Amino acid sequence: MIERESQNDIFNLLKQFPAVGILGPRQIGKTTLAFQIAEKISPEPIYLDLESPSDAAQLSEPELYFNSHSDRTIILDEIQRTPEIFAVLRGVIDKRRRAGQKSGQFLILGSASLDLLQQSSESLAGRIAYIRLTGLKATEIDKDNIDKLWLRGGFPESFLAENNSSSFEWRQNLITTYLERDIPQLGFRISAAVLRNFWTMLANVQGGISNMSRIAAGLGISVPTANRYLDLLEDLFLVRKLQPWSVNAGKRLVRTPKIYIRDSGITHTLLKIRNQDDLLGHPVLGGSWEGFIIENLLSVLPDWVIPYYYRTAAGAEIDLVLEINHQTRIAIEIKRSLTPAVSKGFSTGCEDIQATHKYFVFPGKNSYMISGDVKVVPLIEMMDVIRKIIDIE
Repeated sequence: MIERESQNDIFNLLKQFPAVGILGPRQIGKTTLAFQIAEKISPEPIYLDLESPSDAAQLSEPELYFNSHSDRTIILDEIQRTPEIFAVLRGVIDKRRRAGQKSGQFLILGSASLDLLQQSSESLAGRIAYIRLTGLKATEIDKDNIDKLWLRGGFPESFLAENNSSSFEWRQNLITTYLERDIPQLGFRISAAVLRNFWTMLANVQGGISNMSRIAAGLGISVPTANRYLDLLEDLFLVRKLQPWSVNAGKRLVRTPKIYIRDSGITHTLLKIRNQDDLLGHPVLGGSWEGFIIENLLSVLPDWVIPYYYRTAAGAEIDLVLEINHQTRIAIEIKRSLTPAVSKGFSTGCEDIQATHKYFVFPGKNSYMISGDVKVVPLIEMMDVIRKIIDIE
């Protein structure tokens, strides 16, 4: 079992807030993490899986149930199944606050975003802290297994599978479960076959500029429908929209988001990439590597740092821009090559955004300087650099 870096953060938040929410895609390790945290809490927390009919039945009178277990932390898993419970939680938390019970009342696990849960953001505002659990990070595994993490993705069962075939089969089943069970259970009436094709088309253009008109035409659906599918996959933490940097009004900027499937293993499964040889010979190689690096880098960011990419019509381009504050901007280019070279487009982009830190992330092991002020670094070092810059600023 791999210990997640966020475990201590969640445990500390439970000491500060009445409720803590762990949000992330299904099978990403939320339940396992919750049980690990529960081992540190006394008395032993109560665990309820809201997908289990017997557990859900215990909450037929939720306020009565919560009041009868006011001395225990209650873990509510798959909360998106009963979003109406947030209104009850608000009243229970406020009543306990008045009685002097300030923290550690509820640990809530959800596989959908706050936008999809609708009621949660308003109902528990000021009463809950959220942690977004990503897939396994490069800093959570042996550094010699980074290519394995890239191929299989960050879902723990996929990464820890006995071999690549077992890992691929596990991811196939996950995709099918999302399409045929999880999404319909959330109330969306979408053809599983059409949504699979849509997801696969996104995989084929991993890291590309969003072109919903072309995708919609290829599927025989409307552009609003294609955008609705995209929003749904984003709300389920399966897709990321990387927004363009658009501060510089004097430039002709690309203003459409780039689209990434967040888990590299899911990307590879949709494209039937089973092993490293398949991946290295596939046209999606560059986009897959870029998406993998971006997800790992963004996993160490606090919520207040918003990531961007930068591109102009004239050819200036930066893969990832992190604005820490008005004086600190990190420009990051992602290269699969062991001998990357600084392009004119990157240099111009850095001038345009007034980058204070310039980095290339590459698959090598040792960092070095190029072009005077650009540092070439491995992934794990870049993750550590970002953490240090944020701590300083």
